[in-house]
Amino acid sequence: MKPRISMITLGVRNLTASIQFYEAELGFPRMESPPEVAFFTLNGSWLGLYDRHALAEDATVSSEGSGFEGFTLSHNVASEAEVENVMRQALDAGATLARAAQKTAWGGYAGYFRDPDGHLWEIAHNPYFWVGPHDEDVSS
Repeated sequence: MKPRISMITLGVRNLTASIQFYEAELGFPRMESPPEVAFFTLNGSWLGLYDRHALAEDATVSSEGSGFEGFTLSHNVASEAEVENVMRQALDAGATLARAAQKTAWGGYAGYFRDPDGHLWEIAHNPYFWVGPHDEDVSS
C-alpha cells in the first residue's frame, strides 16, 4: 500500500449547518455532489461531509459515541500570526475553542478548535517541515 490519505469523511449531525461552516464561513471550495453528501477540494485530498448515522451504517459500526474520537485533523500554516488568524476565523464561524494557540513542547505554535460536530482541528505552525503537500518549504 502506498501511504496517502485521499479523502477524510466526517460524519455530521446536520449536513446543512456543516456545509455552511466549512463552505461559507471557512471558505473551503465545494465540489458538485449528490444532495446527501458534500465534498470539498483540499490541497492533494478531499473532505467529505455525510450524515453521521448513514456513515456509521455504511461502515457497519454504531454511530453512538462521545468525547475524544481518537484523532485530530491538522491544518499547518506558515506563521504564528496565521495560526491566530485561522483560529479566529473558525471561532467567528461557530467553532468552539478546545485549546488556545500557544507555544508547543516540540518548538511550534498550535491551538485546537471543535467544529459544529465536535471534530477536533489543530491549527499549527511547525517550523520544521512544509506547510502542506503542495506548498513551498517555509523553513528555508
